Amino acid sequence: MLRMINAALNNHLFFKIASHKFTVVAIDAAYTNPFFTDTIVIAPGQTVDAIFTANQPISSYYMAASPYSTGVPTIDNTTTRGILIYQSDTSSSSSLFPLMPTLPPINDTETAFTFYTNLTSLVGGPHWVPVPLNVDEHMFITVGLSLQRCDPATCPGPLNQRFSLSMNNESFVIPKGRGFSMLEAFFRKVSGVYTADFPNCPPVMFNFTDQSFNNSFDTRLLFAPKSTKAKRLRFNSTVEIVFQNTALIGVQSHPMHIHGFSFHVLALGFGNFDPHREWKLFNLINPQILTVTIAHCLSTSVSFAGLHLRSHYVRSHSLTLTVNEDFCYCFDAYKVISVSAAARASCLHRCYFVKIFESL
Repeated sequence: MLRMINAALNNHLFFKIASHKFTVVAIDAAYTNPFFTDTIVIAPGQTVDAIFTANQPISSYYMAASPYSTGVPTIDNTTTRGILIYQSDTSSSSSLFPLMPTLPPINDTETAFTFYTNLTSLVGGPHWVPVPLNVDEHMFITVGLSLQRCDPATCPGPLNQRFSLSMNNESFVIPKGRGFSMLEAFFRKVSGVYTADFPNCPPVMFNFTDQSFNNSFDTRLLFAPKSTKAKRLRFNSTVEIVFQNTALIGVQSHPMHIHGFSFHVLALGFGNFDPHREWKLFNLINPQILTVTIAHCLSTSVSFAGLHLRSHYVRSHSLTLTVNEDFCYCFDAYKVISVSAAARASCLHRCYFVKIFESL
């Protein structure tokens, strides 16, 4: 049994053991139906439990991991390795020259997509929770790159501006100089630190995955207003969220996490979300139950605890959830520079339910 966690800051990883296959039995500490594969794809902060059988000829075999990333910026494509040595292996040559697995290309979206979309939860297994079918809140959230004005315009970003990040065209500002943090203001019921009006949908609808945005730099869409907004949810409510990546400036991918929660991932796809077509594709029977959801070609929020990258604070990408005046939760993100294959000329979106409940 291998219990793995991706402790990298920036990249999904492909993981293989030469000549061996895996049976994935759990992801993010939730049991899955057995999934047979020779390649594991794991995101930063994510965990995978997999079984393999040492049934190959007695020898030594490399365990190897390499990054999965497509798009820019260029990343370090180094392969990290360990050696699996069979107990009775006495050959000096096999120890010096272990068999090396053939890892997928760095931009192999097909392998990553196949892995993520074939994972299903073990219905009736320990801690299994059925999908709630009565939805109280619907949210459609666009996520992506934007710009922040640089005065004078000498910054290294596009148009000599600073990079920024936004959700539904709101770019988060940490409430410095207001006397309280958001959490303190929430519990003490202090006004003026943040507002509870984060929008349920973007202010402008357009072709979110139009790749020409990468080159056109339409300034009408690039500059997101700065704000400190939260979304208020009723305790024990069920929320359906569709995350839609945008192709403004460029596209990115971020594993997502909401502190204290697991959630059902109902669907994963490319291009613009079409509710008439894709709601029919939701898996309401045995969807993945995750704490970290993999959203290729999707950038998302930053929270206030756990593992974060400073660049997300600087670039202002966050969404806070407040729940019924009693609980405050935040989306968490681990920065991953990764997009879908350019040949698809489109981005991925991900849909899932979030059941709001007090964590034990």
